[in-house]
Amino acid sequence: MLPTPISARFSQRSPKLGGGITASTAYHRHGRSRARLDVLLTRARVTNLGLILLGSFAALSFLVNLSYYLSSSCAPGVVAFGHPPGSILDTIEREDEVKGLSHLILVPGHGIWKGWNEEEKLDEEKWVLEQYQLGGGRVSAWVKHIETGAELALQDENSLLVFSGGQTRRNSTTTEGESYLRLASQTGMFKPNHRGISDLEPFRRATTENYALDSFQNLLFAIARFHEYTGRYPELITVVGYEMKRKRFTDLHRAALRWPADRFHYIGIDPEKEAPSARNGERQNGYLPYTRDTYGCHDELQQKRRSRNPFFRYHSYYTSSPDLTGLFDWCPGTPEGGPTVLYPGQLPWHKPR
Repeated sequence: MLPTPISARFSQRSPKLGGGITASTAYHRHGRSRARLDVLLTRARVTNLGLILLGSFAALSFLVNLSYYLSSSCAPGVVAFGHPPGSILDTIEREDEVKGLSHLILVPGHGIWKGWNEEEKLDEEKWVLEQYQLGGGRVSAWVKHIETGAELALQDENSLLVFSGGQTRRNSTTTEGESYLRLASQTGMFKPNHRGISDLEPFRRATTENYALDSFQNLLFAIARFHEYTGRYPELITVVGYEMKRKRFTDLHRAALRWPADRFHYIGIDPEKEAPSARNGERQNGYLPYTRDTYGCHDELQQKRRSRNPFFRYHSYYTSSPDLTGLFDWCPGTPEGGPTVLYPGQLPWHKPR
């Protein structure tokens, strides 16, 4: 509080009243309540009452802003970043046919193709591969994944084909998704005899997702990329990948995103010469780790993401799909009940029961 104004103070030399009682004593005995009110209402540069009101307003404002900040940053389902700024939206003009797309066809990436023509698509020398990916017909299976995705996209005019995979290799500046789309285009998978598409004209219903570092992010980021590309979320999802990864996608990743099972399809294609050990490897290094860490954000799976991000890339979907912010950041641990607790917030495709 401000000091009591001089005009409201009693002189130290108060005259004595009868019985030896000073005026000051009488004041304190009989007028204490009135004195306090007088002090509050006495004029000063800022009255004490005014100061209290200003302080109360400031405190209330602080609490309101703090509550908003915490709810935006932490509470599931709350939009933290708002809508994309006008400087971004001004660069985007979607055609009507793009706005109406509703079927996401996802092809997750596994390697990076560095070839340029039809003859090089199956040549392992034209792929950036890990040591364990050499031989066994893996490259052939990846090409079939790409071909199948392209065929599905051509069959369904309401679909958007998304090749997903980030810049995961130190010895390549290309992303997995970009190399897959380039392979599809360079090898004529989008045929010119389909709906007037020429070899020189890009297929408008195919795009890339360039940030995913694992299978969970392949699915989540492909949904976000679909929204970024079309302005809406898909109604149907089809994934084209390894058959041995079917359960990982259908039972774990789909469930982690709470995507409806009746609107999710999986097409599995394994290498023809794949060794039996590959299925065991998928179970031990892929499926089982996700049963213990649903969102892949702890220990072993998190370390895999770090090792696959040598160029320190991060996605743009906080801006283009802000209503997925809570899901992007959801990483349950012991305080929330364990690393398998499903994200509880509202989702664009979630239908309340």
